[in-house]
Amino acid sequence: HGFYAEETLVGNLASMSPSERIKAIQKMPETMKKKREIRNKVLKEITKKSRHRSTQLSCCTQCLQGIAVSFRRFGNSLSEYFHLLQLQYKTLKVIGAEFGTSVLSYFIFLKWLLTFNIFSFLINFSFITIPQFVAAEPNNLSFTGLELLTGAGYFQQTVLYYGFYTNATISKIKNGPSYNMQLAYIFTVGLYFVICFLILLFSMAKSFCRNFINPQAYSGNASKLLCTWDFNITNEKAVKLKQKNLSTQIKEDLTEVNQEVLSFSVTGRVVCIAIHFASWVASLGTALAACAGVYFLSTNNLRLFVKGHRNDLESQAAMLVLPVVTSLLNVLIPFFYSWLGRLERFQTPGQHIYVTITRNIILKMSIVGILCYYWLNIVAASESQCWETLVGQDIYRFIVVDFIFCLLGSFFGEFLRRIIGTTVCVSLGLPEFDIGRNVLDLIYVQTLTWIGIFFSPLLPGIQIISFSIVFYVKKVSLMMNCQPPRKVWRTAQMTTSFMFLLFFPSFLGVLSVIGVTVWRLKPSEECGPFRGLSSMYAAVSEWIEVLENYTASKWVVWIYHNLITSELFFFILSTLVL
Repeated sequence: HGFYAEETLVGNLASMSPSERIKAIQKMPETMKKKREIRNKVLKEITKKSRHRSTQLSCCTQCLQGIAVSFRRFGNSLSEYFHLLQLQYKTLKVIGAEFGTSVLSYFIFLKWLLTFNIFSFLINFSFITIPQFVAAEPNNLSFTGLELLTGAGYFQQTVLYYGFYTNATISKIKNGPSYNMQLAYIFTVGLYFVICFLILLFSMAKSFCRNFINPQAYSGNASKLLCTWDFNITNEKAVKLKQKNLSTQIKEDLTEVNQEVLSFSVTGRVVCIAIHFASWVASLGTALAACAGVYFLSTNNLRLFVKGHRNDLESQAAMLVLPVVTSLLNVLIPFFYSWLGRLERFQTPGQHIYVTITRNIILKMSIVGILCYYWLNIVAASESQCWETLVGQDIYRFIVVDFIFCLLGSFFGEFLRRIIGTTVCVSLGLPEFDIGRNVLDLIYVQTLTWIGIFFSPLLPGIQIISFSIVFYVKKVSLMMNCQPPRKVWRTAQMTTSFMFLLFFPSFLGVLSVIGVTVWRLKPSEECGPFRGLSSMYAAVSEWIEVLENYTASKWVVWIYHNLITSELFFFILSTLVL
């Protein structure tokens, strides 16, 4: 009986229009797996009917129908493939149920950055790297394995770095279509940053609207209690996970409603203010000392290891000293900030996290600022044959070393801390997941990746590998070593704050660095697509001069003179955005 009912259902769905069929399948009270099976049977039924009518149809109509069915099948296969990529979704649900939205916000942010870097890699690889393969010369350097850490040696003569790219117009066929690598390089990077700018603005606006302007529309307490159960769930584990998730969310909402305000005496307030003031002086002084140390080490790093031994692999390995010391500072100082936060005794966990994030962002962005000054003012003015590749190698080393320290931080900061807290000093207990420190680590390394994209176009590919490993290492470490926050609290606004910090000062600062590189600095004479030009932007100016001779391209020239080079246009655009 069930077989004939399903056959009737498939026949009815096959006779519907595509939009009606999709809506009907979506409304079925079945699991996603069952819905996919029904959809595939419907498509087979449609294909069978089209074959029966093939004798009455013209050849052209049959071809069109075949193409339509093929595209439909391809689309379904693609959607199923992307569904398989959502394996992290279950992980996020487990984390949200066990540790609450505060810890979950970190993993959502990490997953978002991973998607962002996949998009970056596809753009750069498609429009910059693939054309370069056509004009690439064989690499005569030997691979030793040390390059994986230093980024030097064999990698120096590959598409990983700016210096390897040609300044010629690539043409595979004589008198055929050509590919201008100079324009492709600058326009691909420029368009990528424009798209990043728009994506960040849209993501911030969407998150701000959801969490600040109309939060109750998305997370009403009554609706959570009465209307959020999914009756399609039949698996016992899934049911328990859903119950735990809802329970955690309701606890967070109730904690926010019943939040206690601590009352202090006059003496207590004075002591509290003094502790806050001393903590801020200590944190800012530590950041200043760290920046001074990084600047001193970077200038000596250039003098000792670059000028004397430009192509010596061992001396390039010695340049790991700067990223190792910087990563040590970025790992140890945030632990000091967390200790200061515990001394200050904030009223809510949210205040503690936001203050810790502020101190960390000051530290990390100050260090990035010192490094940018070093790269753009000292390395760019050095006697190196290809200073752009040198900067790209430096950033590669920073990203690789930071990744290693991130893994070591999970081992020493969480695993060993758990061992100590459960065996040696039981009063310590299990550690809590440090959201502020971990989020700022992500923003720091993403900032370096954005800066390095111009000097090493394939850096997003390295970040894809890095973020994928970090996601699963942090997830395992969280489940094995950490305990849920002692105070349950809701952090609906935290993702918005992460987006804002990624936008400012991170992304806007990167735009300033790229702007100085493109407009102000002179490219190397012997390497890269812009060799021999007064500035990288001169490639665009020369192209516009060529277009002025063609009537069909007058509109491009008009846009360039009236918009791209107009201060008024950018002033109005900035006003609208801000």
